[in-house]
Amino acid sequence: MLDTSARLLRLLSLLQAHREWSGPDLARRLGVTARTVRRDVDRLRELGYPVNATPGTGGGYRLGAGAELPPLLLDDEEAVAVAVGLRTAAGHGIEGIGETSVRALAKLEQVLPDRLRRRVSALNAFTVPMLRTPGARADASVLTELAGACRDNERLRFSYRDHEGGESRRTAEPLRLVCTENRWYLVAWDLDRAGWRTFRVDRITPVPPHGPRFTPRTPPAGDLAEYVSRGVSTHAYTARAVLRLALPAPEAARFVGPADGVLEPVDEHSCLLRTGATSMDVLVIHVLLMGVGFEVVEPPELTEHLRAARDRLSRALE
Repeated sequence: MLDTSARLLRLLSLLQAHREWSGPDLARRLGVTARTVRRDVDRLRELGYPVNATPGTGGGYRLGAGAELPPLLLDDEEAVAVAVGLRTAAGHGIEGIGETSVRALAKLEQVLPDRLRRRVSALNAFTVPMLRTPGARADASVLTELAGACRDNERLRFSYRDHEGGESRRTAEPLRLVCTENRWYLVAWDLDRAGWRTFRVDRITPVPPHGPRFTPRTPPAGDLAEYVSRGVSTHAYTARAVLRLALPAPEAARFVGPADGVLEPVDEHSCLLRTGATSMDVLVIHVLLMGVGFEVVEPPELTEHLRAARDRLSRALE
């Protein structure tokens, strides 16, 4: 059996890794009695960790929020991931978090063991982020609020602003946050519309209180990143098209981003691009600016708009 100090660290690690534990579950994990678990919880409280206990058959222990941030237990991989993530956030991305990330990173690297500090330093020195022009930035407090609701399976209430500026009130069951090169999206089950929806985080204004808790639904089929890409590049638009590009999918992916469309491999020489725009004329511009050979698979209307654009360009050149 673990000695008291090691057991306390193990207990703290369990509480930090899971939202809530029952007394018997903790006792089994630690190989002790329920009475010993209660004593160890009291010791953690004396050390400043706010451990909340709920009595009854459905109750248990959970690590709560206190007046001050208690020490966190991170394994090697978690510490490296946090340090690299803070370094990335310090350089770009989330509005209002750059300076805070620098301060937090300085504190973390101060206590990192040498072996981990070398790993982080190598990643910092030999990686260069190359992102597209940033779009609308997500507020850090909104992101953390949404992430907490996803983690705790709590219903969200928020005001949402669509691309035309109209606002609506939404109630949704959040599933995941998905980040593209320049935007954050929330995938959630919209209770009013009874379906999965994708929301841009920079258009969300949370309206607390949130809750109650819900049982997670079966998520959309396939990869969530691809699901979001289909939603923001194709399904959100009235004008849609399928093109066959004269490039293999891996090569086309170098200039067709997640917000531009969804690529599907055809063979070693070509791929399909499913994309959309606000109108056929805008779609023509979008297609021509790609600068790659293509053929229109559907709809036939796009071919007619391309012919009209060709004729206008020919007259202008003449």
